[in-house]
Amino acid sequence: MRRRLINSTLAVVLVVIAVFGVSLVIVESRTISNSAQESVDSEALRIVSIVDSRLIGGEPVNPDILAEQSGAKRYARITIPGRDPIEIGTRPSGQVIHGLAEGERGETVTVEEARSVVTDEVARTLMIIAGVALLCVVAAVLLAVRQANKLASPLTDLAETAERLGSGDPRPRHKRYGVPELDRVADVLDNSAERIARMLTAERRLAADASHQLRTPLTALSMRLEEVAMADDLDTVREEATIALTQVERLTDVVERLLTNSRDPRTGSAVAFDLDEVIKQQIAEWRPAYRSAGRAIVHSGKQHMRAVGTPGAVAQVLAALIENSLMHGGGTVALRTRVTGNQSVIEVTDEGPGVPAELGARIFERAVSGRSSTGIGLAVARDLAEADGGRLELLQQQPPVFALFLSREVRSRSEQDEERPVR
Repeated sequence: MRRRLINSTLAVVLVVIAVFGVSLVIVESRTISNSAQESVDSEALRIVSIVDSRLIGGEPVNPDILAEQSGAKRYARITIPGRDPIEIGTRPSGQVIHGLAEGERGETVTVEEARSVVTDEVARTLMIIAGVALLCVVAAVLLAVRQANKLASPLTDLAETAERLGSGDPRPRHKRYGVPELDRVADVLDNSAERIARMLTAERRLAADASHQLRTPLTALSMRLEEVAMADDLDTVREEATIALTQVERLTDVVERLLTNSRDPRTGSAVAFDLDEVIKQQIAEWRPAYRSAGRAIVHSGKQHMRAVGTPGAVAQVLAALIENSLMHGGGTVALRTRVTGNQSVIEVTDEGPGVPAELGARIFERAVSGRSSTGIGLAVARDLAEADGGRLELLQQQPPVFALFLSREVRSRSEQDEERPVR
């Protein structure tokens, strides 16, 4: 590409030089020839005027006097009737330029100059024009090389960027070249790189979230199936099987929720639901694990609360908080429910050492953990809460108090009156 740009630029410059150079040579040659002819004619007129004035005044006319008064530098022949011709200077050989003038007393003056003088002047002019043309060619070459590099180098960079995108390296370069068209291509490639990077990040996050969020339901389901396998009573088997099926349904809901959040984390399927049922179901699922650890899990606070959200997502948030207390906390885990304004609040607390001071502000960030855990659970829990318009916060670090805020269900005044006790 560089060679083509240089060749095309040189071709244009050479054509321009050829057209204007030939025209300039023709014009200058004619100008020099006309100027030489005018100079010879002018000198002939000057000499004849001097001869006329001396003849009228009766003064002598000889070569020395004429050469001195006229300042003639060319050969001149003066012919006066009745006298011998007078010559000034040396007569040139070869082709000459003639200048002829006649006086009032019949005298004639002929001035001659060698044509080689004109030819030499034309040659000098041609050399000057050729030198200027050569400078133009050199300048054109330098400009063509610069322009070729300015255009070819960005294209090479853009090709490398596209190759990196194809090889799985989505890092944008954010490099611009001062050429609008090339900068536009660079913008498109950088935007594509950012989109690919977001997609890869979302896929990696989905994989990490799935592995973390599915681990707990699968563990609980495994424990239920073990109890089913060891149970001898048919009623117990049926009860445990029913609970296991419920957990399978929750597991399916977790998968669907993760897929939905991977497409658009703002998408939610919020409905009005009973918080008590979700809390009881979570306590029932986690009680065996806490019993095995020699700990207890209890529920207190306001009853019969209804909130707006996705029951499966709320269950997952509570599961993450309960599991976090099981792994990092101590003593009894308490789930407390209360109402504040138009929000329903579920607080999860335990009697453990709490959240370290250096982790308090970053506890919901990914890969942030006080121990050897993945640091994903609380981050996913906050994402699930925000997807339904709620929020998850750390109200207190020691002892730890996590609070899930959800919108309350808006009921009509008649429905509120029906719930009031009759006095």
